[in-house]
Amino acid sequence: MCRCRNVKVKLKTRPKMKRRSLPTVREDNQKRNTCNSDFVIYVMVITAAVLSYVNSLNGDFVHDDIPAIVTNGDVIGTNSFKELFLNDFWGTPMSDASSHKSYRPLTTLSFRLNHVLAGLQPWWWHACNVSLHAACCALVTRACVAIARLQRPFAALAALLFAVHPVHTEAVAGVVGRADVLACIFFLLSLLVYHRPTSDKKRVWLSVVLGALSMLAKETGVTVLLLNLVIDFYRCWPFVQRSFYSMKIDKKCTGLSVRTFKVLAAVALLIYLRLALLQGTWPSFSPQDNPAAFHPSFLVRLMTFSYLAAFNWWLLLCPWTLSHDWQMGSVVLITSGWDPRNLLTCAAFGALLFLCYRCGADIMNHRHTPAVIGVLLLVIPFLPASNLLLTVGFVIAERVLYTPSIGSVIITAYGVQLLWYSKPGTKALLVVGLAVLVGSGVARTYRRNADWQDRATLLRSDLVTLPQNAKLHYNFANFLRETEQQENAIKHYKEALRLWPTYSSAHNNVGTLLSGLENAEYHFLQAIKFNKHHANAHYNLGKLYKKNGQTNEAIKMLKKCLLLRPQFVQAQLELVSLTPEPEKQKVLWRLIELEPDNWEFYVLYGNWLKEKGLSGPASKLYLEATRLALKNRNITSSSRGDLISFRSTALMYRKLGQKSRNLQLLTRWQTWRRGWPDMAAVHLYWRDWRLKMEIEGRVEIYSKAINLIKSTTCFDHSHLIIDVGKSRNKKDRKRGQNTFDNNDLKPKSVKQEVISKSEKNSDHVFNINKGKIIKRSLSISSQIKTTQNKSEIGQKGKKFVLYRKEKYAKGNNVIPKLTAAPHSKLI
Repeated sequence: MCRCRNVKVKLKTRPKMKRRSLPTVREDNQKRNTCNSDFVIYVMVITAAVLSYVNSLNGDFVHDDIPAIVTNGDVIGTNSFKELFLNDFWGTPMSDASSHKSYRPLTTLSFRLNHVLAGLQPWWWHACNVSLHAACCALVTRACVAIARLQRPFAALAALLFAVHPVHTEAVAGVVGRADVLACIFFLLSLLVYHRPTSDKKRVWLSVVLGALSMLAKETGVTVLLLNLVIDFYRCWPFVQRSFYSMKIDKKCTGLSVRTFKVLAAVALLIYLRLALLQGTWPSFSPQDNPAAFHPSFLVRLMTFSYLAAFNWWLLLCPWTLSHDWQMGSVVLITSGWDPRNLLTCAAFGALLFLCYRCGADIMNHRHTPAVIGVLLLVIPFLPASNLLLTVGFVIAERVLYTPSIGSVIITAYGVQLLWYSKPGTKALLVVGLAVLVGSGVARTYRRNADWQDRATLLRSDLVTLPQNAKLHYNFANFLRETEQQENAIKHYKEALRLWPTYSSAHNNVGTLLSGLENAEYHFLQAIKFNKHHANAHYNLGKLYKKNGQTNEAIKMLKKCLLLRPQFVQAQLELVSLTPEPEKQKVLWRLIELEPDNWEFYVLYGNWLKEKGLSGPASKLYLEATRLALKNRNITSSSRGDLISFRSTALMYRKLGQKSRNLQLLTRWQTWRRGWPDMAAVHLYWRDWRLKMEIEGRVEIYSKAINLIKSTTCFDHSHLIIDVGKSRNKKDRKRGQNTFDNNDLKPKSVKQEVISKSEKNSDHVFNINKGKIIKRSLSISSQIKTTQNKSEIGQKGKKFVLYRKEKYAKGNNVIPKLTAAPHSKLI
């Protein structure tokens, strides 16, 4: 038993230590540091994007830039502003059966604005593309931080990889690729607006509007609305599951249901409007565009399309094999399950399934949000171009990977982030590897931009990459033919036919280069055999028959060509020389209806009317041709087109003896050539000229009426005084009556004639026989009127001169006024 039971031991306790208060951290300093770091990141990313594509600024319009920009009336301004919203991306009306059905008015509107500001100077167009790409890179940086939840250094890494990715060269260096860049900008804006941390109810509708703008830039932009909805479900899934198990609707689930209804209604409406724009016809594609889509075997189509999806992902991971055209033999169809390319397909889809499994396992914890966002951004925007849901008109297109590449770089950056914190010993190796990756991306992008400098360089470089592509040989042969290298062009045409024997366009073009009748005819017939709707082949065959004197066959082929393409102007021109005279007028009038702004057709029609002796209608056509040639001389017409039409009109007037009209025509031509923007000034100039001509005409009339006989003696009023009381001598009277006799005129003396004229101009007339003064009313002849009243000269005299002109013009079948009449009144 312990004796020290009752002993109390006091243990010395240490005094409590007071905790030192931590220094307060000002939120202003944190925000300032964050803003500074964000600003540095944005500047770094934008600078990398601009420097990577700076050498693309000196590029020319190549490939699809020509039909979409240079020859597109919606872009260069020959079509009205209203037509821009009614035509497809290539300037063809959406209602036309041959339309591509790609409706991108927002991109076309940006092209038109570019043309208004800089014309067709390629530097400014490429600068606009590079600027848009830099803005898109800044938005990618923001999306990686705000949506994917990457840490800022790794978000900067993802944006940097996106900025220098070589697969973007087609979208940035090619001007037509602006559609993908613009769509991506509005895509990211819609994503950021929808998921911003606010309770504003208008953000959903604002994101819908931005998604619609993305769709108007390119059709695939509508997928952002589905992406917003899927990400929203992912973030709200814990609340959805809790409400499902507890059978109680959570407040957050109510907001999700409302947002879901709004987004789905907007998607349905946008898709309905887009289908309505098709106007009952789907875009037509040929086996040359997408061979796998026309294969009868479903298994072949499935294996090929799956491999193409895996190959697109490989291009994002290793963008070494790049080409602007992957059609016609670039990718051979997979017809067997033992094809080794199926291994790549299995590996790609296996990796995708693994990522989807990790995303599904993380749906409750949200620990791997960057991986989930990366997979969704990789898959959803690519689905419309994968050929798995809809058939598209291409096999592989690098430009469609612009938006899906955001998901690829997010997954890559998130992998680096996991390695950085899980294995600290590999940081140096990661830094070196990332530096090599970014540097190689910049080098490859810079080198690929050089390929897009001009058409020849692009075709040659891609032929080295894909020598089995028949379309590349065909396009290169077209370039050689345009540059007068006929023999090399024929070689590449034949190489294209060897790779693709049913290539109708190659048959048609090689037929135009062959000199022999039988060889050319064979290729034209082959082109028609493989494509019965080939209008150019019918036209070329018709020209060949015409050249060889086979008139009936030529007319038959040309008419078939016009049935296939009623707007084919060249075929109409060929028919003019083959059509009999009674039917030629209809063909000439049809030419003017097809191209009402083409001055050459007016001259052609006027020459035909001139040969028929119809000078009046011919002069109208010549004058209209002169006006159109001067109006369009800076757009489509030759700079000397007005001289040709002016010369034709002047020669016709000279033949008719119309010297005054030639002078009038010359004055009008000089007025038009001045190009005055103010029509009032032109009108004043024209009125002054006419008034001057009238005054000269009246002066000539006065001189003829007063000076009938040239005499050096000056008459004054004293000569008109008569002595009434003095009788006249009979001999003087008799001598005065026989003064002159000319052309059976009544004999008069000069003095009597002057007296009679003075009697008409006086209020009181003296009658010699009766010897008294008789009052009479004032009656002044308009031809010998001596008063110079300005109002009378400008009105009455003017009316008289115009009447004489009209009377003279009717007799000579010449139009009195030189104003151009409407087309319906030309004949």
